[in-house]
Amino acid sequence: MSEFPCGDIAERFWNAAVEEIQRGYVYDEKTGEYACLVCGQGFAQGVIYPIGDSLFDAERAVREHVDRDHLPLFEYLLNMNKKYTGLTEHQKNLLRYFYQGLSDSEILAALGGGSASTIRNHRFALREREKQAKVFLALMALLEGKGQKRQKFISVPRSATMVDERFAITEEENAKILKAYFKEGPDGPLAEFPVREKRKVAVLKHIVRRFEPQRRYTEKEVNEILKAVYHDYVTLRRYLIEYGFMDRVKDGSHYWLTY
Repeated sequence: MSEFPCGDIAERFWNAAVEEIQRGYVYDEKTGEYACLVCGQGFAQGVIYPIGDSLFDAERAVREHVDRDHLPLFEYLLNMNKKYTGLTEHQKNLLRYFYQGLSDSEILAALGGGSASTIRNHRFALREREKQAKVFLALMALLEGKGQKRQKFISVPRSATMVDERFAITEEENAKILKAYFKEGPDGPLAEFPVREKRKVAVLKHIVRRFEPQRRYTEKEVNEILKAVYHDYVTLRRYLIEYGFMDRVKDGSHYWLTY
C-alpha cells in the first residue's frame, strides 16, 4: 500500500466522477493503482493484499479498506463544508434520517414535532435539487465538449474552513507566487510570509506538502518541519490550522493533515 501527497488526495477527489465518489475510490491508469478518495491510500494492480484473515486483489482490497476505515461514507460526504454540499444543518439532519430508513412519523418524533406534509415537502425539494444538479453537470460536460479551454485552479482542501475567492488561484498564478516567495527553489526556505490572502493560501498549500498524510505529529515535530521553512514557524502553524490544512487536539499535543 502507498500514500499520495496531500495535495494529490484533494485533486483526485475533485476530479472523480460521481459514481467514483459514491464508492470511495478511483483507479489511476498512470500508476496502476486504486486510490482511496478519503485518505489517499493506494493499492497496486497485480498485488495481493492480506486484510484480516483473507487475501484480496487490489480493487477488492481498496473496497475493503473503504468499508472498514471510512464508513459510513455517507456521513463523510454529508459533513463536508456547506460550500460543497449546499445543505443547511436541518437538511443534513433530514438526509441522515432518510439514509437511516426512518419513516416520516419517526422523523417527526426525532425532530420533536411538525407535520408529515412538511417532511414530504422536504423530500420533494431535495429531489428537485437532484434534478438541477444533473442538468448542471450535463451543461458543464457539454461546455467542455465544445473545446472550451478550461482554466485549471489549484485544488481546495476538502476540510477548508472558509471556501471563497482566496482559493480562486489558477495553476499559472500559483507557480508565479511560489517562485516569488521561495526564491531558492520550491524545496527551499520561505523568503517572507505574504500579506495578501490568495498568496497565503498558495504558500500554505505548498508548505503542507512537507507533511505526510495519515501521520500524527507532536507539536515539536511540526515546529521542526516549519522552522526549516520560515523563522516565524508559529505563524505558519497557526495559519495551517486556521485555513483547514491541518487540525490538532485541543491541548495541541498532536497535529495531523486534513487535506
